[in-house]
Amino acid sequence: MGDFSYRLTKDARVQIAHRGRHVVTLAGPRAARFAERAGAAAGDAELQLLMARVTGNFKRGNERAAR
Repeated sequence: MGDFSYRLTKDARVQIAHRGRHVVTLAGPRAARFAERAGAAAGDAELQLLMARVTGNFKRGNERAAR
């Protein structure tokens, strides 16, 4: 299980949280596109990456890989 989680609301919005804290709420076409991609995600790692990208909280290329 990763650090990100999401939930769909009754009014077709998507709320994304990181470690239990609300980060972003998606509505309209962005929410629909996210829900579609989340349903098609192959596993938890792919879903975590999708949520990281949507929130803008993903690797920027300056992190070093662990040896």
